[in-house]
Amino acid sequence: MISYLFQDWDANRGNLKGRLVMFLFRLARPASINNKLLRVLWLPYLAFYKVFVEWFLCIELPHWTAVGPGLGLFHGQALVVNGCTTIGKNCYLRQSTTIGNIIREDGSYSGSPIIGDNVEIGANVCIIGEIRIGNNVKIGAGSVVIKDLPDNAIAVGNPARVIRIAQPVKPTLQNEPEMLQA
Repeated sequence: MISYLFQDWDANRGNLKGRLVMFLFRLARPASINNKLLRVLWLPYLAFYKVFVEWFLCIELPHWTAVGPGLGLFHGQALVVNGCTTIGKNCYLRQSTTIGNIIREDGSYSGSPIIGDNVEIGANVCIIGEIRIGNNVKIGAGSVVIKDLPDNAIAVGNPARVIRIAQPVKPTLQNEPEMLQA
């Protein structure tokens, strides 16, 4: 349980606010399990989480959002994440970022974004709609992402466009010391 609560600690090194928000998020997360008794017992804490994190710290990160380990929040202010969004492991979000769905003309809602592993999202980025962001993607500040981005892409602009596909880093024996021990 302790390692679960602190799984984002290293990603937010030197960032007390990021560490605090992610600790409180991980502590609230068990309430999203489909167990009515647990939800009732967790209700006072969920009220505290909503008031403190959303109203005082200005970060909307609903406790039912699927977030992988190692989420880093840099300059966490005005951050809005739709609760149905999926965020992979080792991702970084910066201030004034919005990740959400779209209200269609008929009044229905689209799906929410699915963000892969090792994704860096710059400040003031909007990622909206039922789209997929691949693994190892970097999205530049001020970008508006409305279409899928492939793995290893570097995207910028409004609307965001891929300006380069980075070469994936291939592990070597120097990068993988545990392979030598096997």
